[in-house]
Amino acid sequence: MSAPSAGSQAASAEQRAPGSPATQQTGSTSGSLAPPGPRPRAIAMGAPSRIAAGAVAMAQAELRKLRHDHIDIFTRSVQPLLWLFIFGTAMEHNRSFTQGTVEYRAYIAPGVMAQAAMFIAIFFGLAVIWERDVGQLQRLLATPLSRSSIVLGKAAGACVRALVQALLLLAVLALAGIGIRWTLYGVVGALAMLMLGTAAFACMSMLLAAAVKERERFMGIGQLIMMPLFFASSALYPLAVMPHWLRIIARVNPLTYEVQGLRQMLVGVGGAGVVWLDFIVVGAFFAVMLGAATRAYPKAIL
Repeated sequence: MSAPSAGSQAASAEQRAPGSPATQQTGSTSGSLAPPGPRPRAIAMGAPSRIAAGAVAMAQAELRKLRHDHIDIFTRSVQPLLWLFIFGTAMEHNRSFTQGTVEYRAYIAPGVMAQAAMFIAIFFGLAVIWERDVGQLQRLLATPLSRSSIVLGKAAGACVRALVQALLLLAVLALAGIGIRWTLYGVVGALAMLMLGTAAFACMSMLLAAAVKERERFMGIGQLIMMPLFFASSALYPLAVMPHWLRIIARVNPLTYEVQGLRQMLVGVGGAGVVWLDFIVVGAFFAVMLGAATRAYPKAIL
């Protein structure tokens, strides 16, 4: 075997020298790694904070959409006004519904308000189908946001739309002189009940959107769900005038409890004074729909 050349020995000595560039490069590579940077805020927070922050971010995104779509609010306000001023005026002289204790238009105002909010919530699932079709849903599910944050945020977006529409309807009621109770407890409590019910129906809509892939089919199923819920409730007439079989259906209809809570707080009749029970039922319905929609939401991309 031949002896190593003088050039190779010099190169080896240079590499072993403490101050040589090769030694410095090796030391920087084999030394301790740089300390990791701070964790992203979305991951560093606790689970409840992450859910709340994600829900607020999603709600703000929906609010920005609403700011650029003022016409949608006004067009959606036409239907409740038709129910209130055409149907309500036509049935105003029928005292069998209200026993002459309150004006019929005031009696159906909470039901019309709840129906308009439910209409917004039920068709909110169309946005989920559209987001899946354009690929936005896949990018959203890849973010650090939890599924519950996404569902809560979209439900909050539906609540914002329903709240704006309810405020417009209350302004119309005040201008028309329709007799409802203008108390702070009644108005604030009614708006809280309305948003809770809207969030529950929005979660139900997202649950439906996870199972239905076509927008046309979703619209048909949405109408099939919304109209029976509306007519099988106490939105337009009290439970006492219903036949027995329809009264049983209305008793298990969550919209009935939402309407009764709204009517008790805004008009003072219809809920038998048990507003806390209406809040419990609507809140339980919201919790069930939120859990189901959170579990089904990832399946929306399949």
